[in-house]
Amino acid sequence: MLLSGSINLLASTGCTSSIYLTLLKTMSCYWISIKFPKLNFISNLCWLGVIFSNSLLFLNLALRWYFSGYFPLSNLYESLLFLDWCLLFTLVFTEIKTGTKLLGALLVPITLLIITFASLILPNVMQESSPLVPALQSNWLMMHVSMMIFSYATLILGSLLSLLLLALTRFSKEPQNFTLGKVQLIENLDLWSYRTIGLGFPFLTIGIIAGGVWANEAWGSYWSWDPKETWALITWLVFAAYIHVRLTKGWVKEKAAIVGAVGFFVVWVCYLGVNFLGQGLHSYGWLN
Repeated sequence: MLLSGSINLLASTGCTSSIYLTLLKTMSCYWISIKFPKLNFISNLCWLGVIFSNSLLFLNLALRWYFSGYFPLSNLYESLLFLDWCLLFTLVFTEIKTGTKLLGALLVPITLLIITFASLILPNVMQESSPLVPALQSNWLMMHVSMMIFSYATLILGSLLSLLLLALTRFSKEPQNFTLGKVQLIENLDLWSYRTIGLGFPFLTIGIIAGGVWANEAWGSYWSWDPKETWALITWLVFAAYIHVRLTKGWVKEKAAIVGAVGFFVVWVCYLGVNFLGQGLHSYGWLN
């Protein structure tokens, strides 16, 4: 009872409220830094906010793991926290590599929405750790689910960059008169999107293969065509098409970004949308 109470306390408003407030302030700092890029102390606050939020998420997940005795990916609440951690973790490395605050200005609002949904929208009973159902009592839990969610995080970031590229090219007035700076920005967005999606696609592939092996172990079949599996395949095909058209057709910038932008919505349907159906072999621990 004491351990269960500790987990429930951790899952309640205390830790998640701190994460929410930190992300809210960090989002404001990112937007200010975009408007006033020469304010170095604002840029430093952005960095500190991301690191602090990520540390709190890591602490939350680590303590849930310690108290429950299993990797904390058994329900929607825990997977949302892990997705938030993956998004911020990916942001840290991409921001170091690119040296721009634009990625954080795009991604931090998404992480804020995720933590808001997890802590304020989900009922308290879904935020509590509970014993694993028999199908989840496997070492494949960590391998399959962690690979899938990390791939979602990287693919979300990459496809989000494709959306931004499209917004700059499709909705800007007189795109043929772009300044040199905006042309360079579009080229950078195209490159960053390609590299990020190229990173996430192998993780998605590994996650799907690991899921098939686990499914055969748990249910006696590698593939059952339930909604989650079907949309995972659709997601894989969309991003495979993105990589294919870049490598073989020479599509870049706007043409490739259209495929990448489609992937942004497909990922969210795969990860979150199909769980609201409450159907299929992946329905336990979700909204059913």
